[in-house]
Amino acid sequence: MRYDGPIYRPPSEADSLLVQATVGCPHNLCTFCMVYKDGIRFRVRPVAEIKADLDEAAGAYGSRVRTLFFPAGNTIAMPTAALAEICRYAYALFPRLERITVYGSSQYIRRKGPDQLKTLAQAGLGRIHVGVESGDDVVLTRIKKGATAQDHIEAGQMARTAGLEINAYVMLGIGGQERSETHARETARVINAMQPAVVRLRTFVPKINTPLLADVQAGRFEMLSPQQVLQETMEFLAQITTPTLITSDHYTNYLEIAGRLPENRDAMLEALHRALSRDESTFRPFFIGTQ
Repeated sequence: MRYDGPIYRPPSEADSLLVQATVGCPHNLCTFCMVYKDGIRFRVRPVAEIKADLDEAAGAYGSRVRTLFFPAGNTIAMPTAALAEICRYAYALFPRLERITVYGSSQYIRRKGPDQLKTLAQAGLGRIHVGVESGDDVVLTRIKKGATAQDHIEAGQMARTAGLEINAYVMLGIGGQERSETHARETARVINAMQPAVVRLRTFVPKINTPLLADVQAGRFEMLSPQQVLQETMEFLAQITTPTLITSDHYTNYLEIAGRLPENRDAMLEALHRALSRDESTFRPFFIGTQ
């Protein structure tokens, strides 16, 4: 099996077969992201090569494969016919396959439109991991996300109508000191409208070789303290009205919380409230990310 460039997958895909369908990211401008900033250009791998890798994996793993993740950073941008073809091929190869997942940014989901998204769902694509990051248009512009709050909402609604599950990623602290309250409020508004199946919490950590790290080091971006991140998390959770699963499955977070909304809201808020009384020295230290 062949891999080109860095291969990243969500923690929830730890047990998934990874077969690379695309290389790099077609957007690749986000100021917080270091993954493809070393000159890797986005391209779609030939379908014949992807099928050959799937064949090899079938020979090695066969009926053990339950879930399949197609990297790299924005595979939803792959031509619909090609992505649908490899999804159908994978289901024909792996008798116990239950789910196929990709990364996909909202702007590329929107470009598919309802009909193409439905085609992908019918071909077997089941889940899209979407980096929402924020629902605050000021923050989204500053971090060069390439999507607006309305893009996120429309993408989520289109995907859900097509029968695709959305896992939405929210980045705590990405608004800095200046935008924290607005970031929490507007992100909750967007999540309520998107109605994702899962909201996955991440905490902003500046990464090497990124514009946002330079802003942190120059004092242009003021990061939140651990307690301020927890407070922002409380404000965000308190304003979520759509049923969804909350999880903080990432090493960047200061506190692991998980539960369903609205059923477990009080328990999660209570855990965050208790953590607010802890000394800052008890939380993970500041660090600069290298991956």
